[in-house]
Amino acid sequence: MLPTARYTTAGNRHQGDGTHGQGRQTGPGQDDRPSTKTSLTLPSADASDLRVCGRAEKDYERCLTWIKPSFLWMMYRCGWATKEGQETVLAVEISREGFDWALDNAELSHYVRGVHPDRASWQRSLRRSPARVQWDPERDLHLNPLPHRSLQLGLTGEAARRYADEWTVSIRDVTPLARQVHELLRAGRTDAATALLPCESLYPTGTVPVPMRVGPEGRP
Repeated sequence: MLPTARYTTAGNRHQGDGTHGQGRQTGPGQDDRPSTKTSLTLPSADASDLRVCGRAEKDYERCLTWIKPSFLWMMYRCGWATKEGQETVLAVEISREGFDWALDNAELSHYVRGVHPDRASWQRSLRRSPARVQWDPERDLHLNPLPHRSLQLGLTGEAARRYADEWTVSIRDVTPLARQVHELLRAGRTDAATALLPCESLYPTGTVPVPMRVGPEGRP
């Protein structure tokens, strides 16, 4: 079972404006490496292979696979596992080493004056980078946008291959959890719903590269 914490308790860790990396994190696992949990949505539960993007085999290396560490942002994206083609939600645990590698090799998904010399330089860097960082508004329990933003990390090429073949520690189907929380909210049982949310914490930023530190408008 995923460890849980009241949303109000977790929310106090990152009040106010700004950006942050947030997700379910663990200590050393069966491979003796710390790890972090991310989410993936699929149309069916037959989803043990991460090499999926709706195209031909191996095309997962040429399209973007998005790491979305925030549970509530994923619920916003998939509509509590009710949107067509997103009826299954998987919690994908990946190694901390892999997550850090993706950040170290990422470029911002948008041009920021002052961070990039010019737009052409940013475009060249983006084409070369196997990962890209994007910041989207975090969501509250009712999926309304919050003033702070959460990390979205897109993988392609070598990063997508490593994600599928090397970084994955475990995969769990959390669709029942998503639907249970949704049903409790619909019944007005907010306290019971918040008690079931996965426990998430802020990602350590001591050695975070520039794309991770820069906010959506280029603000650190």
